[in-house]
Amino acid sequence: MGGRGPSIWDTFTHNYPGKIKDRSNGDNSIDEYHRYKEDIDIMKNMNTDAFRFSISWPRILPKGKVSGGVNKEGIKYYNNLINELLAKGLEPFVTIFHWDLPQALEDEYGGFLSPNIVNDFQDYAEICFKEFGDRVKHWITLNEPWVFAKLGYAEGETAPGRCSAWQNLNCTGGDSAIEPYIVSHHQLLAHAAAVNVYKTKYQVYQKGWIGISLASHWIVPLNDTILDHQASQRALDFMFGCLMYYFIVIAERNGRLIGPKSASDWCVYPKGIRELLLYTKNKYNNPLIYITENGVDEFNDPTLSLEDALRDTPRIDYYYHHLYFLQSAIKDGVNVKGYFAWTLLDNFEWHSGYTVRFGTYFIDYNNDLKRHPKLSAIWFRKFLQHNILTYDA
Repeated sequence: MGGRGPSIWDTFTHNYPGKIKDRSNGDNSIDEYHRYKEDIDIMKNMNTDAFRFSISWPRILPKGKVSGGVNKEGIKYYNNLINELLAKGLEPFVTIFHWDLPQALEDEYGGFLSPNIVNDFQDYAEICFKEFGDRVKHWITLNEPWVFAKLGYAEGETAPGRCSAWQNLNCTGGDSAIEPYIVSHHQLLAHAAAVNVYKTKYQVYQKGWIGISLASHWIVPLNDTILDHQASQRALDFMFGCLMYYFIVIAERNGRLIGPKSASDWCVYPKGIRELLLYTKNKYNNPLIYITENGVDEFNDPTLSLEDALRDTPRIDYYYHHLYFLQSAIKDGVNVKGYFAWTLLDNFEWHSGYTVRFGTYFIDYNNDLKRHPKLSAIWFRKFLQHNILTYDA
C-alpha cells in the first residue's frame, strides 16, 4: 500500500502465523493509513496536545537503502499526517524505528545482526530529518531496543523470530546466547549515529530534541536481604531505561502477588513508576524525561456486548493511580515534561495479534473498524479538562 516495501513483520506473520496467538497479521489492522484525519479529530476531542507515532522505514525506503530509491508517496503521507496534527494543535513526537525493519536489509545482511545496519539507519534517519524536521521537534530514534533484541533474538516470539534450536520454539535460526547482544550493540551504534547527524547538521536550525525510548521494569527484591537487594540492582542495571514504564517484573514477595495481573500477565504496580522516576533523578542527574508509553490491556472477549466492552473501569483505575504517582514524583523534583498513554485505539498487538485490547477507543473489527469511546476515553477527556479531582476505584 502506498509504495511501502515489505518489513520483517510482514514476513514473520505470513510465514509463521502460528507465532501469533490468533494467527492474524497487521495487513489492514485499524486502517490508520486512510483514517488518520478521523483519528486526529478523536485526539482533539479528548483534549490531548501531542501524538506519538512511528515512521515506517520500508514506507520511506522500500528497499531499505537510499540507493534503492525514496518512496515519494510515503513522504507525502507523513507530510499530510504531520500537517494535519499541527493544524489541529497537536505536537508530533516521532519514532524513527519501531521494529518494522525492511525485509530487504534482513535478506541482504541479516538486519541488526550486521554492522552494516548502522550506516543504513543513519541514512534513513537523515531523510526523516530533512523531510520533516522543519515541523517535527521531538525525535525518538529507537523504540525499546532491549525488547526488540530479547523477543526477536533470544525468545523468538517476535520478528525476525530467532532463537537457539535447543529451546524448541520453531525459530528461524539463531543463537539466544549471542545474537541479542550483537543486535543490542548495533542498535546503540545506530542510535548514536542518528543522534550525531541530527545534532551536527540539523538541530541548530530545526531546534528540536532527540532521544530514545527505553522499556524498563522497576525491580524489587524478593526478600529484605543484602543478596536480594544486590540481585534486584543487577537486574535493573542490566535493562534500565527511564523513558518508558509499564509494569514491575517481580510479581511476588514471599509467594504473594504485590499487584493485580493484566491480560498480558503483567503485574500492575502503580507505585513502581514513582520509584523508577526517583531512581532516575538521583542516579542520572535528573535528566529530561518523556514517558512515551504507559497503559494496560484487557482480553478481547467477542462474547461481550458493545456496551460491556466499553466499560473499561480497570483501565481508568490504572491511569488514575499511575498519574497520581507520576504527579508525586514531579512534586519531588523529577524532570518529567510529557506523558503518553498507551494507547488511543485498539490495534494489532505484535505476537498477541488481536487477542488483547490496549485502546481507550474500542475498534469494532466486525463493523468497518468503527471507533467507539470506552469509559477511559471519556475519563481522559474530563481529566484533561481538569474536571476530575478525585476518583474512587
